[in-house]
Amino acid sequence: MRLACAFWATALLASGSARANDNAESVTLPAGVAAAITTATASAPTAPSRLVLPRSAYPETRDDGLVEQVFGQRVSDPYRWLEADPRSDRQVAGWMAQQNALSSDYLARLPQREAFAARIRSLFDFERYGLPRKAGNRYFYTRNSGLQNQSALWMRSGVAGKQRMLLDPNTWSADSALALAQWEPSPSGKYVAFAEQEAGSDWRTLRVVEVVSGKVLDETVRWANDTDIAWIGDEGFLYSRFPAPGAGQDPRAPRFDKAVWFHRVGSGQDSDELVHATPDHPEWSHKAQVTADGRWAVIVSEVSTDKRNAVHLIQLEGRRAGVWKAEALVPEIADHWRLVAGIGNKLWFLTDRGAANFHLVSIDLARPKDGWKVIVPERGNTLEGVRMIGDRFLLSYLKDGQSVAVMTDSKGKPGKAITLNGIGTASGFGGRPGDAETFYQFTSFNLPPAIYRMDLRSGAVTPFATPKMAFDPADYSVEQREFTSKDGTRVPLYVVRKRALAQAGKPLPTLLYGYGGFDISLTPGYSPVRMAWLQAGGAFALANIRGGGEFGKSWHDAGRRDKKQNSFDDFIAAGEYLVAQGIAAKGGLAVQGSSNGGLLVGAVVNQRPDLFAAANPDVGVMDMLRFDRFTSGRFWVDDYGRPDREEDWRTLRSYSPYHNIAGGMDYPAILVTTGENDDRVVPAHSFKYVAALQAAPIGDKPHLLRVEPRAGHGAGKPVDKIIGSGADVLAFLAYWTGLDQGSTQP
Repeated sequence: MRLACAFWATALLASGSARANDNAESVTLPAGVAAAITTATASAPTAPSRLVLPRSAYPETRDDGLVEQVFGQRVSDPYRWLEADPRSDRQVAGWMAQQNALSSDYLARLPQREAFAARIRSLFDFERYGLPRKAGNRYFYTRNSGLQNQSALWMRSGVAGKQRMLLDPNTWSADSALALAQWEPSPSGKYVAFAEQEAGSDWRTLRVVEVVSGKVLDETVRWANDTDIAWIGDEGFLYSRFPAPGAGQDPRAPRFDKAVWFHRVGSGQDSDELVHATPDHPEWSHKAQVTADGRWAVIVSEVSTDKRNAVHLIQLEGRRAGVWKAEALVPEIADHWRLVAGIGNKLWFLTDRGAANFHLVSIDLARPKDGWKVIVPERGNTLEGVRMIGDRFLLSYLKDGQSVAVMTDSKGKPGKAITLNGIGTASGFGGRPGDAETFYQFTSFNLPPAIYRMDLRSGAVTPFATPKMAFDPADYSVEQREFTSKDGTRVPLYVVRKRALAQAGKPLPTLLYGYGGFDISLTPGYSPVRMAWLQAGGAFALANIRGGGEFGKSWHDAGRRDKKQNSFDDFIAAGEYLVAQGIAAKGGLAVQGSSNGGLLVGAVVNQRPDLFAAANPDVGVMDMLRFDRFTSGRFWVDDYGRPDREEDWRTLRSYSPYHNIAGGMDYPAILVTTGENDDRVVPAHSFKYVAALQAAPIGDKPHLLRVEPRAGHGAGKPVDKIIGSGADVLAFLAYWTGLDQGSTQP
């Protein structure tokens, strides 16, 4: 399950506090707090003015004084009451509203806030496309004219045919918070099954649209979550869902008993057929795929965000209606298996069994005793993905944190490498056996995604959709460097700046981003929010720290469980390197990370508050002793360890951001961001962490909470909300790092 856990004047302030208001519908910032947000001259003659906040300026947070004995240690958890769901608990909702009122007022006072909003909006305003998928003679793809809150689904008959809009999620809700989460055409292109996502939730409602008429059929499929959509002809599709929550059940409780079901087009969900479940192993989750020739359904089972899984097969040819007989191909959950393709009785998989960097293997189901045959052996770089298109394989490798695509013949013999100019990321390469074409996307920090069509017969590459940019990519320098971490490990780091500023050699306010977990790789990619920071004259750095997947299994293992501190050491060393090399201005380094990256930011700020001027932990996992008690948290134990196991608990306790705030030290300015509807990393993590920050004697720099209403972990967020949150965060980080949009020019 890959739900792991997407970016003023020193003052002597008047005292004032706000009490939690039981009525959260209308909250006005108390006069004392508003008066506290004032400007005055900084104590240092050359320092800019600062907007600061003493502890008396924050809304009052109830301290329940809760202390527990765990494994012989006293553990304080005074803000556990903030774990209640703000959507149903009036006290938590009132507290959240007062925090939002304070941060909203503060952020509105920042001098560059509106300039950043205008800049981000202009950088979003270009036509962009998603990767096309072919079904029959039809091509389906998403398209956004520029500032549409949600991208619409379009189709055309033939690669050069006239395009027609099929689904427009911008018309689905008044606030554009109902998003098109995923979609899959049936093999003939007659139907498209698609998922609706409400207010950023991980729950999905599946529906079907008939392509010719454009009519959305009446049936709905609910409680899908982290699912694939696998069509069996035009008859119907396989999908994954959890049982519907029972009456009175907390919707944020850990989830079990995820199963694969079959939905027949034209029927109600109550007629759906159970395909595969493991009641003896309720912790197992299952997803389904169907081979391109429709002969096999492949069920992949997993127990965590680790890539290990089991594999079962269902033969679809000759199957009796209503009968789903699954046979084990890989019965144990020990290695990673990912279906690449299936033709007749032959299946191809990407796996790390016997190959830490992955290799491509095949099996002939007509001769299973012959076992697995290696088609493409393991190489020095991580084999990240494989597609069979036409009669060839397209292999995607990670090399030094960048993607490299290589083509082979059907027997794995290396052929043409797909060469790309500059540092960037190539992705896509979708298709089926027998196809004569594929589409791929290329992007980088200074390049919005462009989509290309490759003719596999001639090798010719032609643009399918290229963006019209409002800036010249050549004006920006993209470098890949290395730095030395605390234990001597060499760690890669991307550095992006305006080329003229890089040549001038002037230290700049710098934004450092990281993740470092769950075997996830951070590769070069475009972000309008990030580009607004660069255009304003700041530098951006991305560190490929341990715990990620940039260099295979060993890199991941070196930054998880009892080795998690390596991730933090790497990130701290990245910051020190940026300052030492004169890239980041002293006192001008900000850090940012989301989800597991939010945990990263919280941990390094506790460990080295002196290194950073500002921080933005976004949707972070901040209470490492209770993360497994909510929604998807139980899936994360392979990366973090188990809080109910003493050895793991002691490691988690040593770095948990909520439990390790170091009173008596001056902390950087911190803007904590989360979504009210986040049901992956529940907002309670951010709530408790902010309450602890505001109560601690850690200086007068602001420690604020910004909660986005009608939003979740990040996916499905409307463009307007992205612009608003991006402007708030950048204005905050710019203010505290000294980034002035007019003063950093060469």
